[in-house]
Amino acid sequence: MNRRSLIASALGLVAGGAASRPAAAQPLADLTVTAAIRGSIDASEFGIWPDALDDQSRAFRRMLDKAAERDAPVFLPPGNYVVSNIRLPRNVRLAGIPGASRIVYSGDGYLFAAEDAATIDLTGLIFDGANRPLGAEAQALVEMRRVEAFTMDRCEVIGSGGSGVALERVSGRVERSTIAGAAAYGLYCVEAGQMQISGNSVRDCGEGGILVHRWQKAGDGSLVSGNRIERIGTRSGGTGQYGNGINIFRAGNVIVSNNHIADCAFSAVRANSADNVQILGNQCLRSGETAIYSEFAFEGAVVSSNLVDGAANGISLVNLDQGGRLAACTGNVVRNLVDRPPYEPYFPDVTAAFGTGISVEVDAALTGNVVEAAPRYGFLIGWGPFLRNVTATGNVVRASREGFAVSVVEGAGSVIIADNVIDGAERAVVGYRWLDAATGDLAAGDGGNFRHLRVEKNLVS
Repeated sequence: MNRRSLIASALGLVAGGAASRPAAAQPLADLTVTAAIRGSIDASEFGIWPDALDDQSRAFRRMLDKAAERDAPVFLPPGNYVVSNIRLPRNVRLAGIPGASRIVYSGDGYLFAAEDAATIDLTGLIFDGANRPLGAEAQALVEMRRVEAFTMDRCEVIGSGGSGVALERVSGRVERSTIAGAAAYGLYCVEAGQMQISGNSVRDCGEGGILVHRWQKAGDGSLVSGNRIERIGTRSGGTGQYGNGINIFRAGNVIVSNNHIADCAFSAVRANSADNVQILGNQCLRSGETAIYSEFAFEGAVVSSNLVDGAANGISLVNLDQGGRLAACTGNVVRNLVDRPPYEPYFPDVTAAFGTGISVEVDAALTGNVVEAAPRYGFLIGWGPFLRNVTATGNVVRASREGFAVSVVEGAGSVIIADNVIDGAERAVVGYRWLDAATGDLAAGDGGNFRHLRVEKNLVS
C-alpha cells in the first residue's frame, strides 16, 4: 500500500466521500491533510512507519534534514512515533492529524529542540513526554531558541518531566494547543519577540501555567489572550514565585486579556516589574493567594473588567518601596474572599492584610469596582507612608468587615474617597497606622482631620 492510499484509507477519503466534496465543505482536518500531501516528504522513504515498536530517532532526524534541503513540508499519518533528541534544522514544516499523530519521547534528553532557526511550523501533532524524566540540561519537552518565525497550532504537549514548551528569543505564535501534565511550567517564554499566545488550554502543571519573562526590564509586546488555564500547583513552595496561572516578569507592553483561569495555588495573573501591562476581562476563580497582582517595579498598569471569585486577596497594585506606581483599576468585580494565604504567615505585616478586595498605593484611580464578602477590607489604600495621589470614586462595597482602610501615617500623600456606596460594613472608612486602626469611622466624621485625606459624599447603609 502506498502512502497516499494509506492516508486515504485512514481518513475515509474514498471516491465519492470527503475527497470529492468542495473544499469549503471539507472538515478542517481533511484540508490540513490535503495541503500537507502536496509536495510533502514521504516518511516511508526513510523507514518511518506509524506504530513501529522501535525507536525511529535516527531516521526521523534524517527525514527532517532532507525536507529542509528541499524546503518541503513533512506529513505524519496517524499513529505513534517513538523518538528522542530531535534537533530540528533551520526550516521545518511538520504536520499531522490533530489528536492522532503522536510523537512519543523515548527518554534520555529532550524530545524536540531548535537553535538559530528561520521557520519552525508544528501543526496538528501530539508531543507525549510519557512522564519520563528529561535530561539534566533539558528545560522542556519542546525547546526553541532564537527562532525567527515559530508556530505551534492545534498541538498537544502532555506528560513532560520538566516544562512543556520553552521559548527563548522566539517570535511567532502558540495557539489552539493543549499543554497538560507538565512537572514544571506549561509554557515558558523569555526574551520574546512579540509572541502571540492565544486560544490554548494549559492545565495540571506543577509550577506555573504561561510565563512571559525577560532577563532585564524591557518592552516585550506579547499578547496572552483567550486561554483556559486550570489547576496550577506550586511543587517548590515559596510565596508566589511559583503557582501562577499567568506570570509576567520584567516584560513591558504586555496585554493579558479574556483568559479563563481557575484553581491556581497563588495568582491567576501576576505581573512583576512589568511596565504598561494591561490585565483585561479575565475570569479568575479560586485563586490561592492574590488573584491579580501588579507588583514591585512597575510603571503603568490597567486592570479592568476582570471577575475574581474566590481568593485570599482580590487585586493588588502595590510596592511603591520598589518603584511600583501609576495604575487604573476600573470595572472589576471581586467576591468571596478568605483571610488566609496558602502558606504559613512568615511575614505578619503582609499576611495580616489578606482578606482584602482591592489594594492600591500610588498614582492610582479606583472607579466603578464592586467588592462583596471581603472578610477584612473592601479597599486598602496605602501602606504606611507608601501612599500618594489616589482617587476612589463610584465604587460599591457590600458585606465586608470594613469598606475602606486608608493610611494616616505621617508622610502619606493625597487621597480622595468619595461618592462610593458602602453596604453592611461594620465601619465604612477607617484610618490606619500600619496594622492598627487609628481613627473611628471617618465617613461619620469620627477621627479628626487629615490634610492629605478627603472623605465625602459616600452613601453608607
